Amino acid sequence: MASNLSTLRPFTDHRRIVVVGPCASGKSTLTRALTDAGYDAKVCGQEHSGVADLWRRLEGDVLVALDLDIETLRHRRGASWSRDLLMRQHERLASAYAAADLIIDSGMHDQQEVLDAVTHLLNLGSGA
Repeated sequence: MASNLSTLRPFTDHRRIVVVGPCASGKSTLTRALTDAGYDAKVCGQEHSGVADLWRRLEGDVLVALDLDIETLRHRRGASWSRDLLMRQHERLASAYAAADLIIDSGMHDQQEVLDAVTHLLNLGSGA
């Protein structure tokens, strides 16, 4: 059953969720929704860092990686975004993608579907 962002019941989940992804993939939006729902969620700016495992420093229990294609990125941020820049961000995210518990193409799913996929994963991990 799909949940509604405005009707999620606040609770406390002590697992830390780290969210990575390229620019405009929805990291902040997802993290805000998870935090509002009672999760300890943090954004990692891995796509801007030459430190290959920066995401590990947030000591997450669950790693969620978002992705999107160049067309979606340009739609969200403007036509001037280069394919090369997105490719560089993907290279910087390679270790996070390899270790991710869940990878979601946020260009193929709306905000609610992304949140639902993550909370479904979290519920499976909690035995709920």
